Amino acid sequence: MKQASIDDILQPGDEATNRSRAKRVADGFWRTFKRAARHIPFAEELVAGYYAALDPKTPFRVRGTLLAALAYFVLPFDIVPDMLLGIGFTDDIAVLTAALAAVRPHIRARHHNAARAAIERFSKQA
Repeated sequence: MKQASIDDILQPGDEATNRSRAKRVADGFWRTFKRAARHIPFAEELVAGYYAALDPKTPFRVRGTLLAALAYFVLPFDIVPDMLLGIGFTDDIAVLTAALAAVRPHIRARHHNAARAAIERFSKQA
């Protein structure tokens, strides 16, 4: 995936765009995470990013970037269809890696703590 494409995907957006993305992310994150978890080597960081994106204390632009990446992650159709075994999540991983690297200082201990607790609950259910 080209960097320009990732940059285009990660545009934070305005308030209306972010509200729409937040709903899409809230509706589909855990379902998509369940399918992708074994393909994503940074699952805790991803879930911490999810909690940071939904945290009103996270700066608007950071939330927008995270919501853009997470919305791309939960979309059923993207550049490389997620149904392609082994490579389907590679574009999602590229977008998520870029977003998380860009906003890492804003993902706080509280987001990581929430992520660890959620993954633990998730693991017990699986």
